[in-house]
Amino acid sequence: MNIEMKILVVDDEPDIRLITAHVLGSAGYSVEEAETGKGCLDSVREKAPDLVLLDVMLPDMDGYEVCRRIKADDALNGTYVLMFSGRRIDSDDQSEGLEIGADGYVTRPISNRELLARVQSMARIIRAERERDRLIKELTAAMANIKTLKGLLPICASCKKIRNDKGYWQQVEAYLAEHADIQFSHGICPACIKKLYPELFEQPGEENGGEPA
Repeated sequence: MNIEMKILVVDDEPDIRLITAHVLGSAGYSVEEAETGKGCLDSVREKAPDLVLLDVMLPDMDGYEVCRRIKADDALNGTYVLMFSGRRIDSDDQSEGLEIGADGYVTRPISNRELLARVQSMARIIRAERERDRLIKELTAAMANIKTLKGLLPICASCKKIRNDKGYWQQVEAYLAEHADIQFSHGICPACIKKLYPELFEQPGEENGGEPA
């Protein structure tokens, strides 16, 4: 389902607006409507749609100006705009729309199937970019919590204790746990096992000087 994706359909033609809203609503999108540039801007600010389907020819201001205002407003950052037109369809018109920040420009007439396919393509882009932003935010927060060790670290050559900033000597485990996000799981390495428990590695007969019992 696409219910989490909110779309604002902006068109002064009631029939086009109604059909577009119906196609998108049937696909599971949450759909709002507006018929003027001002109505579009008010709805974007109040309802924060994820995607605006914006007709270029509107009664009070053209879609280029509406798109320009949306993209210039930091509070509306993250609002995607897909422009539509059945009149302004040449290359220069499309370039103008894209140059002012539109995320796509579609010429009419357009079939319901193509309309839905284009919206679905935009929805995938929006979800992917927001997932990327979420991961970057989590990574930034995680990096802020990481404690790092730099510089010279005074360590006893005999007992291996570390001298902290206050001049006290601490066990390695205690010092690292305090200065880094580390938890220790203790064990014994093979070399120490042989040193501490040599009897485990004696061959049969070695306890009697190598002679069979």
